[in-house]
Amino acid sequence: MEYKKFGDTYLVRIDLHEEIMQALQCFCGKEHIGLARVEAIGAADHAVLGVYDLKKKEYYPEEIHAFMEIISLNGNITAMDGKPYIHLHAALADQQHVIHGGHVLEMRVGATCEMFVTVLDGKVERRKDEELGINLWTF
Repeated sequence: MEYKKFGDTYLVRIDLHEEIMQALQCFCGKEHIGLARVEAIGAADHAVLGVYDLKKKEYYPEEIHAFMEIISLNGNITAMDGKPYIHLHAALADQQHVIHGGHVLEMRVGATCEMFVTVLDGKVERRKDEELGINLWTF
């Protein structure tokens, strides 16, 4: 991973075989990022995407082992329990142009990932909402 800052935005390149969630976690720790918006494109060769079941309070994962274009990867960075909290959603196109999408549980770079991380002033924490079973923003 390499990155460079321009104003309030970092351009981040995540490289072949790096795990995106882990790379972002490391990046946020190094740069002390507590609140940001994330947008990216690129390619992945492995992903686990989830769709949340509100009644069961769990994600239904789809594990994909194929080269895919990251046609949209976006989300946010906040904090929970004093650590960066990465929340990303993705749309991926496989080689048959079938789209897979959902909450990113895992994603490994298949060629490169070009990411914009726009830092916002302030900090937003999360806490678990027991009724929904998910971690919500607290202001």
